[in-house]
Amino acid sequence: MRLPLPSSFASTAACAAAAAALAVAPARAAAAPAPTPAPAPAPTGFTLTDPRIKESSGLAASRSHPGVYWTHNDSDDGPYVYAVDSATGKTVARLTLTGIGKPRDVEAVSVGPDGKVYVGDIGDNRNGTWDHVWIYRFPEPKQLSDATVEAEQFTVKYADGPRNAEALMVHPVTGRVYVVSKSEDKGGVYEGPERLTGSGTNVFRRVADVPWVTDGAFSPDGSRLTLRGYFFARTYPWKDGRPEGEGERVDAPWQGQAESVTYSPDGSTLLFGAEGEGSRVVAVPVKPAAGGPAGSPGPAAPASPGTTPGAAAPQGEGGFTKGAAVLLLGTLLVLGARRLLRRRPTS
Repeated sequence: MRLPLPSSFASTAACAAAAAALAVAPARAAAAPAPTPAPAPAPTGFTLTDPRIKESSGLAASRSHPGVYWTHNDSDDGPYVYAVDSATGKTVARLTLTGIGKPRDVEAVSVGPDGKVYVGDIGDNRNGTWDHVWIYRFPEPKQLSDATVEAEQFTVKYADGPRNAEALMVHPVTGRVYVVSKSEDKGGVYEGPERLTGSGTNVFRRVADVPWVTDGAFSPDGSRLTLRGYFFARTYPWKDGRPEGEGERVDAPWQGQAESVTYSPDGSTLLFGAEGEGSRVVAVPVKPAAGGPAGSPGPAAPASPGTTPGAAAPQGEGGFTKGAAVLLLGTLLVLGARRLLRRRPTS
């Protein structure tokens, strides 16, 4: 049986207990961990809904506008670049470039660390006989709406003669521009000068051999380069200003006229695009590079359910059955014939 305490003692004890509780409460509140914010949702694929975008031939994530991707048509469209909201697939701005000549064969787009958009008028309707090609550059607008923007124009030549090309990438750290030529025999990675000049010719020099390529993109940290073709996609470590080794296969989707690839701004996802009205941009998660630092992008994981993996490995590595390979080759020949008939050499 507990004996009752004197009233004065009880009162003192109660006050002491209350004071102790008040002293402990702030400490506990301070020690409580802050709620962890929910991770940003991984980028998902989207469909280009703008009927004006019939031949999307390049893709690049905006640095200024989260969730927005830049794209453009192939040839015969004019000096236009489109900003597309990946949440809806709708065009939120069409920019008309001025201060440049008439585009011939626009094939690629990239956003540099300087916050500028680089557009590659680097295709060659004459199969590698243009004396020169062009790169256009303009700053990303602060507000997205239909507008006319002044662009810089840079003349480009290759040290080893004319080339047909469809891939242009700006390194996200150095700002250096690279172009990858497209060849049935062996394409090449071409390095531009440290800084482009608008007052003369910019000579691009070959630094590596690669397969047939229709587009390419650097990872956001610049440590890796992903290249895609019609039947393959590979990710290469980027060291000393060139891709290293044979690269690792990426399970990109089969898209027919496969024309574009880019990384999401956080490097967690590769997005693959294709030509055609209402074409689909397919998102493929990137898994960490083996042995690399945390968050370092590596070869992409298999495409999400509902997509058809169509990125065949180079000859000798398997990946397609003989029948599938024949079918794909036939498809390519048909598409190539259609493109040839559709395009007439221009002067």
